Amino acid sequence: MNRTQEQLIALGAVFTAAIQVDRLARTGQCNEAAVACLVGSLLARNPQSTLEVFGGDDLNLRDGYRALASTLERTPASLPRDSLRYALTLLVLERQLDKRGDLMDLIGKRLGQIQQQVEHFGPTHENVIASFGALYQDTLSTFRQRIQVQGDMRYLQQSANAAKIRTLLFAGVRAARLWRQLGGSRWQLVFSRRKLLKELYPLLRSA
Repeated sequence: MNRTQEQLIALGAVFTAAIQVDRLARTGQCNEAAVACLVGSLLARNPQSTLEVFGGDDLNLRDGYRALASTLERTPASLPRDSLRYALTLLVLERQLDKRGDLMDLIGKRLGQIQQQVEHFGPTHENVIASFGALYQDTLSTFRQRIQVQGDMRYLQQSANAAKIRTLLFAGVRAARLWRQLGGSRWQLVFSRRKLLKELYPLLRSA
């Protein structure tokens, strides 16, 4: 697997998080397998590969790949507008977080505590999701630029859904960080679309 493909896996995870946030906000439903994959990525320690961050394969990232392909192809009819807005804002939030060493230290400390919860309850237990959601509130929600999630208030006002949405956004920022660590940049999305699509299409077919 080459570096561009690894970048696309991480970027596909950003878009997967954005799509699941949009679905949960609008319908109260989401792809639980994708959520579990993204929650698992928050707990990945010392992974040996990019795929290992997401459980060893990218099957649960296929919706993100499709949305990313639509974005790079610039096909308005199939472009998920709110999902795209969330994804691009996640990239911005990651850059802001990178400048906040205090928040990075807090995240590292709290992730250790959440890991203990996971060992007791499992990664997708409501207590674990609530802890991730609270961590997002205490860190990324304090930035001036925040993600305003649009959807049905019946679902947005449910505490369990709100915590899951925040957890997904947190996972999206984690994926954005991985993407940048692998050499990804927003300029690629503008000037290297053809190259990215060439590498993305085989990932779409395999997923």
